[in-house]
Amino acid sequence: MNIPVLYEDASLLIVDKPSGLLTIPTPKKEKRTLGSILDSYLKEKGELSLAHPCHRLDRETSGVIIYAKGKSLQRKVMELFKARAVKKSYLAFVHGRLASERGEIKNSIEGMPAVTGYKVIEQRSNFAIVEVNPLTGRTNQIRIHFKQIGYPLVGESKFVFRRDYQLRSKRLCLHARSVEFMHPLTGKKIHIDTGLPQDLKKFLDSHS
Repeated sequence: MNIPVLYEDASLLIVDKPSGLLTIPTPKKEKRTLGSILDSYLKEKGELSLAHPCHRLDRETSGVIIYAKGKSLQRKVMELFKARAVKKSYLAFVHGRLASERGEIKNSIEGMPAVTGYKVIEQRSNFAIVEVNPLTGRTNQIRIHFKQIGYPLVGESKFVFRRDYQLRSKRLCLHARSVEFMHPLTGKKIHIDTGLPQDLKKFLDSHS
């Protein structure tokens, strides 16, 4: 398995998902997903449990994702997400120069409240490197919120037309950098951090 394992114990498996890989199958019933790869990994280790995702990352988004070994623990971790007891941090590259270097986006999504905190880490000529902390977990929240305020993510093609922007990227420039939570069984604080993948590093190297 070429998926980097960031943390593993008897009940949790936390990995670094590459961009382009689905978390679970869509209605098209794709056979190769991150879930199927992790199921095979656990089977090869002789473990009887399957890998159950505790949250989702878009196909194009890379980074930290938590799986539970068994449905009962999956429910426990999902309750932590529901209670906003999991701190998540992303890195995003967004078009343009944000009006404020830090702030919160509080626009509702599909009638549901949604809050995204952000801080500009570095401003480059025509895009910004931004630390993003979603306080709610709506589908596509980060992508929608930055589009709503006029600074869509670099590489975005679902919510804007790529041809409208001079800066191009082969992938969505969004990476789930870290998670922090209390282990639901041991009570131990878990903090997982991962660096940018090589494709995003190369993008930064080639765009000043």
